[in-house]
Amino acid sequence: MGAPKLIILDRDGVINHDSPDFIKSPAEWIPVPGSLEAIARLNQAGYRVVVASNQSGIAREFFDMTILNAIHKKMHDMAQQVGATIDAVFFCPHAAADNCDCRKPKPGMFTEISQRYKINLKGVPVVGDSLRDLQAGYVSGCVPYLVLTGKGEKTQATGGLPPGTMIFPDLSAMVTHLLKTSTPPALHIVS
Repeated sequence: MGAPKLIILDRDGVINHDSPDFIKSPAEWIPVPGSLEAIARLNQAGYRVVVASNQSGIAREFFDMTILNAIHKKMHDMAQQVGATIDAVFFCPHAAADNCDCRKPKPGMFTEISQRYKINLKGVPVVGDSLRDLQAGYVSGCVPYLVLTGKGEKTQATGGLPPGTMIFPDLSAMVTHLLKTSTPPALHIVS
């Protein structure tokens, strides 16, 4: 079988509907139609699905770790109901003013993913609805995919996308394209 394949997804606006007021409770976490089924199709094709998400609502005290864990439990439970598995969730709890290395567009979360999985992220797909998602992935060697759900249409209109960014209406359409057009190389294990 070789090394597993990896894909990195943003959460809000890609997997679930986004809100300008943040997703502050499990009740507010509502999946984008077809997104969880798309994750199941990725799993069936041998992909490990990882989420990388800025969650500055913690630093802003809109919610705490207990609430964030409950939101992620709902995400995992709903994914499992359609046969999907999200391998891991990486998140940045800091506000922009904290100037941390993990908040996208900085690549800290991607560095952590690379270290945790002991892989080089070159060629790994990254899917986001905002420029910062794609920038963090691009500087880490990932292939950027913009979805037009969430902030995606505004992001497309603003421009400045990383070179080679492909654009899709939603995660389901992106996954359909990925699985039909290519069999990405297996991940390169870093020794």
